[in-house]
Amino acid sequence: MNYDYIIIEGNIGAGKTSLTKMFAEQFNAKLILEQFADNPFLPKFYENPDRYSFPLELSFLADRYNQLKKDLSHRDLFKSFTISDYYFMKSLIFSKSTLQDDEYNLYRQIFDIIYNQLPKPDLYVYLHLTTDNLMKNIKKRGRDYEQNITEDYLRKIQNSYFEYFKQQKDFRILILDTNNVDFVNNKEDYKLIIDAIFDNEYKIGTNRLVLK
Repeated sequence: MNYDYIIIEGNIGAGKTSLTKMFAEQFNAKLILEQFADNPFLPKFYENPDRYSFPLELSFLADRYNQLKKDLSHRDLFKSFTISDYYFMKSLIFSKSTLQDDEYNLYRQIFDIIYNQLPKPDLYVYLHLTTDNLMKNIKKRGRDYEQNITEDYLRKIQNSYFEYFKQQKDFRILILDTNNVDFVNNKEDYKLIIDAIFDNEYKIGTNRLVLK
């Protein structure tokens, strides 16, 4: 396994945080989790997206940058690698789906100033689920502020990710279709993901794999 820095991402409800925690525990990896639960704008955004999308995205941008700058600045010699359940580019992907054009253009200027100051991952893994399966997972975990999320919103986020993947040529991206597996409750399915990530070589750019 030749990776020092791995990202596990996906749409809302894809299971990225669960998988990241499982990997960190099994492989003694340094764990970086997105701190979103205390964001005061998030519940307001889900109730009134038009009003709160810009302050929400700006607050996420600042929080993500500060956390990653701090956590990635020093290598933990007692950990095998670093794994995170989000990448800084997530700020741009979500803002593209939530902001008006003039707001997004301003936001993009701020983003570009600080993006190049952060290290790139050795492998970026995107967990892909259909919007129907995402909705089921969101309902199952029962967070009150997520219950107003619509399939249309999830579809916009998904499309923004895929547009980003088309443009990305700087590092390895692995799109894992996990619609047919349950890695949280099924050990064999979890092993499939381990094999897919750690036992294969991937080229720079976008790679795709369907797990069955």
